[in-house]
Parts: sequence; C-alpha cells; structure tokens
Amino acid sequence: MKAKILELQQKSSLLEPGIDQMKDLNQEIMSFVYEFLGQINHSKAYQKIPDMKGKMEGAEEIQPIRKILDQLKSDMTELGLNPASGGHLGYIPGGGLFAGALGDVLAAVTNQYAGIFYGGPGAVKMENELLRWLCKLMGYPTSSLGNLTSGGSIANLIAFVTAREARSIRSADFDKQCIYLTTQVHHCVHKAIRICGLQEARIRNIPVDSHYKMNMIALENSIKEDIQLGFQPFMIVGSAGTTDTGAVDPLFEMSELAKKYNLWFHIDAAYGGFFALSNLPSQGGGTVKDLFKGIEQSDSLAIDPHKGMFLSYGLGAVLIKDVASQYKAHYYRAAYMQDSIQSQDELNPADLSPELTKHFRGLRLWLPLKLYGIQTFMYALDEKILLCRFFYAEVSKMGFQVGPFPDLSVCIYRYVPKNGNADFFNQKLVQYVIGDGRVFVTSTTIDEVFWIRLAVLSFRTHLYHIETLLSVLNEGCQQLAIELDGK
Repeated sequence: MKAKILELQQKSSLLEPGIDQMKDLNQEIMSFVYEFLGQINHSKAYQKIPDMKGKMEGAEEIQPIRKILDQLKSDMTELGLNPASGGHLGYIPGGGLFAGALGDVLAAVTNQYAGIFYGGPGAVKMENELLRWLCKLMGYPTSSLGNLTSGGSIANLIAFVTAREARSIRSADFDKQCIYLTTQVHHCVHKAIRICGLQEARIRNIPVDSHYKMNMIALENSIKEDIQLGFQPFMIVGSAGTTDTGAVDPLFEMSELAKKYNLWFHIDAAYGGFFALSNLPSQGGGTVKDLFKGIEQSDSLAIDPHKGMFLSYGLGAVLIKDVASQYKAHYYRAAYMQDSIQSQDELNPADLSPELTKHFRGLRLWLPLKLYGIQTFMYALDEKILLCRFFYAEVSKMGFQVGPFPDLSVCIYRYVPKNGNADFFNQKLVQYVIGDGRVFVTSTTIDEVFWIRLAVLSFRTHLYHIETLLSVLNEGCQQLAIELDGK
C-alpha cells in the first residue's frame, strides 16, 4: 500500500509546482493582466456577442498557460460587456480595483477560513472589524454587526430572516404580516421575501412622488388601514439609491413611522450607501449626506462595497443592530465541529449567515483601505456625482427629456422626436449606443414609459466617457432621424 501511495503522490505532484514554475506562471498571468489594463481606456465597453457554440468547452483538456490565456482573451474578455471599462454606464457598474484583486490573491493563496474564529481568528477578526467600521460610517451603535456577503441579494435575505426571527413570526402568521415598499425597490428584495417564506405576506406597494420616492402620507394611510383590517404591520423597506433612478427615499420620515407603529425598518443601500460620505451640496439645500438622515435609525441595512467602494463583484454587506436575533436565525451546531465550540473573542460569521464555507472576502476591502485610505474613495464618489450632474445638464441642452434631478449618480433621460413613437425611437437609440461600443448604457420602463439610464459608478469613468456618450447620442439621434424619415 505504501508503494501505491507514493506512486499516486508522484503522479499528482503537478498540483504543487515548484517556486520556479510558480514564478513562470505568475509572469505569464501578470503579463496578461498588464496588457488588459494597459488597453482598458482604449477598449470598447461592449462588443457584439457571437455564436458561443464551442466556446469554453473542454474544461478537462490540459493546455499550456499561454494557450489558456489566449482563450480567455478571445472567448471572454473580448465578448459582450466589459465591466472593468470606464465606459460601463449601464445597470449599476462594478469596479475592479487592482489592489482588491491582490487581496483576493492573498486570500486564495493563504486559504484562510473566515467562517469560524477557532479556525481563522485573524480572518474573522478582520471581517468583523470591517463590519464595525461600516456600522460606524452609517451611524449604527457599537453593539451592531452583520455579515460580509456575496452581494445585496444575500444581504437583504439575511436581514429579512433576522427580522422574522426578531418578531417571532411563525408560518401560521405569514399571511397576516404587512410589508411596505415601492415598485422602485430592487427585485432582489422580492426574491428575499419569497425565499425567507414571507411570500404569503401582504405586500403593500406604496405610491411614489414625482421624484420616485416613497409617499409618506400614503405609507401611513396604508399602515392605519391594515391595522383596522386586523393585519400586522411588520416591515418598511426603504431604498437609499434605487436602481432605476438613484432616488433616496425619505429615510428620516420612514424611520419615524417605523418607531410610531413598531415596524422593522430595513434599508436597501446596496448601490447608494457609500454616497452618505459626500458633503457635496444637494439640489434642495444641504448636502448629499443630508439625504441619508435617518439611515442610522434603521434596524438593518444592505450596502455593497463592490459598488460604492469600486471592488470586484462578490462583496456586499448587511449591517444589523439586533445581533442576537441574527445569531438565533442562522447558527447551527454539528457534532464534527465540537472542537470549535469554546470561548472566543469574536462571533463567527458562519453563525450569522447561511454560509458555513465562505470566501475570505474581507481582504479585498481591507487591503485597498490600508493602501489608499477612505478619503481617496470619497474623492472618487464625489466625482461620480458631478459626472452625472454634468451629463444631466448637457443632455437637457441637447433637447432630451430628463427625469428628476439625480440624487446620486444615476439619472434617466429620453429623446422625444417630432414624429413617430418615442419609446421605439429610444429603443433604437440604445441599440445604436451599444452597437458603437465605446460606452454601454441600459434602459428601464417606468409607468409604461421607456427611459434610457445613465449609471456612473466605475472608478475608471471620467469626463471623457461622459462626453463620448453625449457625442454618440447626438450622432445616434441624427442617424435615426434620417432612417425613420426615409421610411
């Protein structure tokens, strides 16, 4: 048996390359990285997707590293949307900080386990301290915590399960519970409601005002009506930066109603939360930070560093004040893990989320913060707000219809031609911009009206990209007008 074991050891030794081999692999990969980043400002934000049949097949086929990287370039990085591009102005752009990627390399190579303090005390301590830092930024008390998640979807889910536990809601009571939100909440909120078992709850879509913010009079009237009908008001869901328009709900007023009627107040700030750091003046007086007054009064909060901190996809966070209920809702004990149950200084992230095995996400945030400091990120966030405002003003001068003045870095706009269907024209205009490829935009439909969206959040997006979009829109309108007139 020993001979067989040694034989297998020898045959599997490729999995443990020597230092020289590692250096060669690293040199090839970093050359690929440097080439990609060196061309990023000249690369298209979107390239047409070809027939993908045959692409990325043969995963088990052994190939040299150079051939592997060539395939990644031809079959991945040069197809479809380039999320690392500063021209990515659609959806809610992610980031891709190089320092964050280095954090991921360190996390993967050291393979630290960030789920249980007993196994990875340094990793767990780092992630919990990052959560405490986020809590401090949002005005939460020092007793708060939460969890670093894969994104806003899991963050919202953890918050809703915690709220359900905190209010001792059982399945027989689901159909009596009332959840108040608007049609502008992110769809992952509805997904979380369904997954956590509350799909039978009474979901109350509260009307929005002309700026797509929750109407407070309508909210209180709905709460009163539900109480009179014998239902149980349970939760208010606010948005601190909606996906469609970037609107920030009246958080302070919502928090007052939540206290008055004893509702759990949750805020989805996945996109907009970090803009609470901005001291730029806002349209209605005060500063951007003032728009977030009341966020500190919420019971739970979702916020994504892979958005407002410009990191690669895969790092969100949920902040929760009632940590005891969060623990009660998520912890589990298994016999094989009995050694890890001992006195410790930190709560286990695995006891505060659905994940037991989890990526050591914290290092991708910790390293950039250590290298650059929070002030550098604040400068970048202010730049994104001003870029959006600049676009909003300039596209208005070009004759476009615009939506509300942007609270943050998202706005909506559309061109209304003299003749023909405006929705059809703007659909064709989006296709024109995407076909050009230098920048990428997306659209939305609100109250059956088709709008084009601008979403500025990449740390690589600068004035050049906004001016490029304005130029492409102008060219597109002229070209489409000629085509449509010809028909």
